[in-house]
Amino acid sequence: MGRNRTVSASTTVAATPETVYRLVSDLTRMGEWSPEATGGTWLGGATGPVRGARFKGTNAHGAKKWTTTVLVTEATAPSRFTFVNKIGPKPLAEWSYQITPAGGSGCKVTETWTDARGPIIEVLGKAITGVEDRTAHTRTMINTTLARLKVAAESAG
Repeated sequence: MGRNRTVSASTTVAATPETVYRLVSDLTRMGEWSPEATGGTWLGGATGPVRGARFKGTNAHGAKKWTTTVLVTEATAPSRFTFVNKIGPKPLAEWSYQITPAGGSGCKVTETWTDARGPIIEVLGKAITGVEDRTAHTRTMINTTLARLKVAAESAG
């Protein structure tokens, strides 16, 4: 399955787990906080984040633009949301959000990315996205995403 690499970070948010879950599971809005995602649409009649739903996301990095299709593999409100990028049956990466209560009305949200690309897809990915070091880039993206998500969730109150 390739060399799995995992990047994970957490933040505490002064919002309910339900609020945070609603935001992270609405993939149509992911471009509001992710520096790489720019939007997308649910596919095959899906209208929201349920297990088995597919989503076509649009992404950009500098002048490079591409799309990805993901499959929602877990949608357990308000605690866990996970989706997988695939090419055919091969997983490329898994993204997950774990949301746990953290005292009062706040919660802790952890975003985790697990890279499952093999060497050939890794080389192709560099050409498509313009990202030389996907692990380091993703670490920066996750920190930015969590900071922006925190602001959005706390203002959604």
